[in-house]
Amino acid sequence: MSKLVYALNQSLDGYVDHMAFAPDPEVFHHFIADVRGLSAAVYGRRMYETMRYWDEEHSDWDDAQREYAAAWRSLPKWVVSRTLKSVGPNATLVDNNVETAIRTLKERFDGEIEVAGPELAASLTALRLIDEYRLYVHPVVIGGGKTVFAGSRPSLRLLAHDRIGAQVVRLTYAPA
Repeated sequence: MSKLVYALNQSLDGYVDHMAFAPDPEVFHHFIADVRGLSAAVYGRRMYETMRYWDEEHSDWDDAQREYAAAWRSLPKWVVSRTLKSVGPNATLVDNNVETAIRTLKERFDGEIEVAGPELAASLTALRLIDEYRLYVHPVVIGGGKTVFAGSRPSLRLLAHDRIGAQVVRLTYAPA
C-alpha cells in the first residue's frame, strides 16, 4: 500500500502562487529526484493545468528542465475534475467517486503518491486519506491569495524539518 503525500510550495505567509517565486537550481534538482521517486501523482484541475507546461518541449530549456519534464511525463497521473472532459498523456481523469478512486490507487501502488492542489488536498484531508504533508516554505511574503490548506484545518504533528537549498525549508507533518 502506498503513502499519499500532499506536497506543495508556499510563501512564508502560507500562500500558493507559482508566479511569485521559483525554486533555485538546488531546490529544482531536489524536485527532479522527488518526481523520479514517486509511484504516481494526483492533481486537482488547476494544478494539473499548470503542470501541463511540462508535456511540451521548449527550446529554451536547460538540462535540468529537460530532466524534470522527462520524469514528470513518465509519472502516472490522475486528475480530479468535474469540468475537464479529457487529460493529456499518461493521465487518467477522475470525475466522480473520488474517495473510491484514491483508495484504489493507494492499494494498487507501493511507495509514494503525491497530491498537488489545495482544494483537492482539502477534500482528501476531510476524507482522512492523506498520510503526510510536506510544505516547502520559500522566503517570500505574498500577502494574499490561495492558501495551502484551502479551508481544511487538519490537526498535524511535526515529523521532520530540513533545509532544501540555501533558502527553502521543508516541514513534514503527519495527521495527529
